[in-house]
Amino acid sequence: MGEPQVTDEFNVGIKSHEDGGGESTLTVVIALVANTLVAIAKTIAAIITASASLVAEAAHSWADAGNEIFLLLADKRSRKVADPQHPLGYGREAYVWSLFAALGLFVAGAAVSIWHGIQELIQPEAAGDFLIGYIVLAIAFVLESISFLQSVRQARGEATHYDRDLLEHVLATSDPTLRAVFAEDAAALVGLVLAAAGLGLHQITGSPTPDSIGSILVGCVLGVVAVILIRRNVGFLIGEEVSPEVRRAALSALLALPEVARVTYLRLEFVGPRRVYLVGDVDLTGDRAEHVVADRLRALEAKVSANPAVAGTVLSLSADDEPSLTIDDPTPTV
Repeated sequence: MGEPQVTDEFNVGIKSHEDGGGESTLTVVIALVANTLVAIAKTIAAIITASASLVAEAAHSWADAGNEIFLLLADKRSRKVADPQHPLGYGREAYVWSLFAALGLFVAGAAVSIWHGIQELIQPEAAGDFLIGYIVLAIAFVLESISFLQSVRQARGEATHYDRDLLEHVLATSDPTLRAVFAEDAAALVGLVLAAAGLGLHQITGSPTPDSIGSILVGCVLGVVAVILIRRNVGFLIGEEVSPEVRRAALSALLALPEVARVTYLRLEFVGPRRVYLVGDVDLTGDRAEHVVADRLRALEAKVSANPAVAGTVLSLSADDEPSLTIDDPTPTV
């Protein structure tokens, strides 16, 4: 029998970029198509009806459509192969472009919607052709739901892999494109309900005030979502450790290697979507000469780095007085 595959010998508990990246691209493409169609329809309806809520929703959809371009760039550029200037690869570019997308949502979506709503409160304008507005909102709801269900399907599959709740995984995932599409589509569905309510109250009361308030509320929802996305991208850019569950899986895999007697330090930091950089201190089995131990360490680093989810590995020898990490307590000593 041949030797077991490296991915079987060492598994950090992270789905590799190759496993989830293709579905992330599909999720973004579906969102781009849906948001573009919705943006066009909302813009036409906003011009015809003069509804403040529809203007806010049109701005929202155009912001989302533009953001999907950033997310596609994030997905593509983060897949670039490592080179001598970037030995850990280009994974963190995903967070840079996703940060631009979140800032775009805040400025082109939230700020524009709130400002337009305030302007309508100061200088109200009566809306008309309400039926067209309702039809467009209904069509938009269907298209946004299709995009949202795709992101939910991907997120639910990954959440099951990590044994997490759906929302917990969306906030924790190292894939910024999945989080962005899920959050933007969820905000879009909430915004459509608010816009429909504002438009309906405008028609019932004859006052444009509810419509203007609807525009402001849509902007507030987008602002909250944008801030959450900005904070998560900044967190990954400055360096974020993996979850305790993944740490335990990685420690367990290291201890299962025949070369490793114990582990005294372990750090796993995300360097891109589903990619980690591993630093650890290990005590090797046996008692070998120094030059042999160095060769064994390099070979062990290569074995660990062969896992698709590991961008790089640096291992050092443990000191005799360093306490061992256990599966129950995998926290490194500081």
